[in-house]
Amino acid sequence: MNFFENITIENFFKLLPGDLLSPLTIIGAIIDIAIITYVIYKLITLMQETRAFSLLKGIGLIVLMAIISNFLNLRTISILIDNIFAFAVLALVIVFQPEIRRALEKLGTGGLKSLFGTSNEEYRLKIMSMIEEVIKASVDMSSQYLGALIVIERDIKNGEYISTGTKVDSLVSSELLQQIFTKNGPLHDGAVVIREDRIIAASCILELTDNPNLSKKLGTRHRAALGASEHSDCIVVVVSEETGKISYAVKGKLKRNFNKENLRMALQSDLLKAKTKNHKNNPLSKLKGRKNVKKT
Repeated sequence: MNFFENITIENFFKLLPGDLLSPLTIIGAIIDIAIITYVIYKLITLMQETRAFSLLKGIGLIVLMAIISNFLNLRTISILIDNIFAFAVLALVIVFQPEIRRALEKLGTGGLKSLFGTSNEEYRLKIMSMIEEVIKASVDMSSQYLGALIVIERDIKNGEYISTGTKVDSLVSSELLQQIFTKNGPLHDGAVVIREDRIIAASCILELTDNPNLSKKLGTRHRAALGASEHSDCIVVVVSEETGKISYAVKGKLKRNFNKENLRMALQSDLLKAKTKNHKNNPLSKLKGRKNVKKT
């Protein structure tokens, strides 16, 4: 007890080896821990949508049982778990063989940059595919006079809207969007929220705009679209149930009477240019053609 009572913070640091406190050693340790943490995170992300993720959780449970059994001195359980671990490495290679092969193939084709995120071209293709599905769904719903409200996230996440709806978490497709907004369907009312190329939630409640200068002819969908674009950097595509016209809300402004080509140019300009810039890709050439879009 006297030994610990006599140790001060100054004496404690004197007991440590001199090179342990050098700036280079500390910086190296931080970098080392950061890289290992990120690699483990990416490995978990790669496995999250596969059956291997469930097996990984099972292995984590066994490790937790081993720690508890050693702490409580449960000898029989400890012996069994130790025998399991003796063959664990071989079992992991066999069980995770498809995932290991896929990761090595990705590393071989994409290099080390594939471990640190989605490539620019791959990301661009995902956004392009999503845009085309939204366009097709909007045009088809316009011809059928199906009301629709589609929120597309950008940098600011819309968790407050997502929490009010029903979780979907599915790839964006024209068929799914039209099914969601089918009249009298369970998810017809409210908005769909899209994040990158996935529908995160449907039947979400948006905040209405307080703009007093908005035309009285505009209904709840258009007011909700404008309100969402005022409170975040999202893009909102609206299909009117009464007129079948397509509107577009961004940065607190509502533009109406969009056709297929105008909608494509607007989405590509507002999504691809901004997104690829964030992913350090070469900026696309400016897309023109908004002159024909009528403003309210």
